[in-house]
Amino acid sequence: MLEELKQEVYEANMLLPKYNLVTFTWGNVSGVDREKGLFAIKPSGVPYEDLKWQDIVLVDFDGNKVEGNLNPSSDTATHAYLYKCWEDIGGVVHTHSSYATSFAQSGRSIPCYGTTHADYFYGDIPTLRCLTKEELEEAYELNTGKLIVQEFAMRSIDHIAVSAALCKNHGPFAWGKNPVKAVESAVVLEEVAKMAYRTELINSHVQPAPQYLQDKHYMRKHGPNAYYGQK
Repeated sequence: MLEELKQEVYEANMLLPKYNLVTFTWGNVSGVDREKGLFAIKPSGVPYEDLKWQDIVLVDFDGNKVEGNLNPSSDTATHAYLYKCWEDIGGVVHTHSSYATSFAQSGRSIPCYGTTHADYFYGDIPTLRCLTKEELEEAYELNTGKLIVQEFAMRSIDHIAVSAALCKNHGPFAWGKNPVKAVESAVVLEEVAKMAYRTELINSHVQPAPQYLQDKHYMRKHGPNAYYGQK
């Protein structure tokens, strides 16, 4: 069932090692079929060099396995909650990519220091609070998803304009309109985290890029009158 989606999700997962976003099995990608109310996700703990498209697991929005011989990713409940709450996303990625995770571990959001960041993310990429002990013990992965959705709502952050979040003491989640676009968000997230880190090393007093420059670069690519790229 949903073989095309499984293949798509498999190929998106294989982009993670290609772009050096994962070490060992530290990552996963999923993709959704809204009509069927199911999503496909990487199986838990399977090395990327051993992964086959037939290993991809189908899960419903409550995290129940529908099809597959292997257990789905341990982060399945996080993916499921994001799909349930944000109906306009089609892919979710979780990694422990080193620069983005370093910002997450430090408890700092990633400021927008330049146009590379502004081309993809409209404003800072937020680091969220750490889960409480009670939240972790109750339902760690589910409450991670709830935290992302709740904090974006509380901070009035548009999850399409800022398609990534850093979970404090944990790491990044990213999303997009399909699995490949979600991976693209994760790749750019890691690159702008690396750039921000180096920028602060060079100039410890650096300030974010002017808002008008951020507006220009984001809107020329994503705004109603966008003119970047080809029609």
